Amino acid sequence: MIKRELFQPEHETFRDTVRRFIDKEIAPHHAQWEKDGIVPRELWRKAGAAGLLCCTIPEEYGGLGADYLFDVVVFEEIGAAGYTGPGFLIHCDLVATYIKSFGSEAQKKYWLPKMVAGEAIGSLGMTEPHAGSDLKAIRTRAVRDGDDYVINGQKVFISNGQLCDVLVLATRTDSAAGAKGITLFLVDTSLPGFRRGKNLDKLGMKAQDTSELFFDDLRVPASAMLGEEGRGFELMMTKLAQERLAQAIRSAAVAERVIEYTIQYTGERKAFGKTIGDFQNTQFKLAELATDTAVGRQFTDKCIQLFMEGRLDAFDAAMAKMYLSNLHCRVVDECLQLFGGWGYMWEYPIARAYADARIVKIAGGSIEIMKHIIGRQLFADFRPRTEAR
Repeated sequence: MIKRELFQPEHETFRDTVRRFIDKEIAPHHAQWEKDGIVPRELWRKAGAAGLLCCTIPEEYGGLGADYLFDVVVFEEIGAAGYTGPGFLIHCDLVATYIKSFGSEAQKKYWLPKMVAGEAIGSLGMTEPHAGSDLKAIRTRAVRDGDDYVINGQKVFISNGQLCDVLVLATRTDSAAGAKGITLFLVDTSLPGFRRGKNLDKLGMKAQDTSELFFDDLRVPASAMLGEEGRGFELMMTKLAQERLAQAIRSAAVAERVIEYTIQYTGERKAFGKTIGDFQNTQFKLAELATDTAVGRQFTDKCIQLFMEGRLDAFDAAMAKMYLSNLHCRVVDECLQLFGGWGYMWEYPIARAYADARIVKIAGGSIEIMKHIIGRQLFADFRPRTEAR
């Protein structure tokens, strides 16, 4: 395996801490959480106490003030362990990042220490029944009324929706202004007018609460606005590359781990007088998957480096999201085949990995949207060879 040069000894020490936390606080309980459809709030507080949440938040707001690789370690280890219940990625990589980047000093001082401690759980309210990848089409309205805004509308497929205490909410403040009519708010979910719908029953990621959310004359102060009025779409666009990178990071970790336990299983399982791993078909298949995953890992690590240098653009992030999402789904599908009938049994991690994988081609922008971003940029950058000379 190619050595990952991004990570220093302090990151690997932290990785050991994360693994111990997973073994103690998540592994013994995750099967029950899948049945419950939610993880307990106590897990968030324990994760906060262990220093696993919002690692990049500055010390003045209660965080570690660490580099992005500490968050990466958390995402990788939970993904590799196969536990999808804790919605730490949404909480840390998106909500806390929005507040840190665009929040007022008062907003940061109020919310960030609580999020670092796991006392306030964050969620991102963007997707609507009629607006998924097309964020310009959102209908949730925020209307100015004196010193307040009154919000009406609904969101769907919201991760951490049953648990969230703070919601980065995308609204439309000007119906005639297109993308420039979208504004973000930080919504305190204890306010009257906020209502949670049912916890949605999903194909996979059974332990992570995913909800419908409703806003019925929800009144928020103008000070709850995140950034400036009409700049919400612009702010969301600046964070999409980071969101897509985080998903690529998780997919790379899952693919590597699935290959590992497929090698273990096929090396022990016997058929026709030899192990399944002795057959050329098994070796060739795993050789292909391992090679493609190694390539994906190197590309993902390069994108992490670019992100940390402030140079990750939408084009590279879309490539990473598309390639790793497709690879993730292909690895779990082809590895499950090597388990035979046992691969279809829920007690085997490969079955859960298969069910959990399908969302990665949809969440954070569908594969088709990634292709559109990449293809559009290819043609924008194209110059004939004669012109290039």
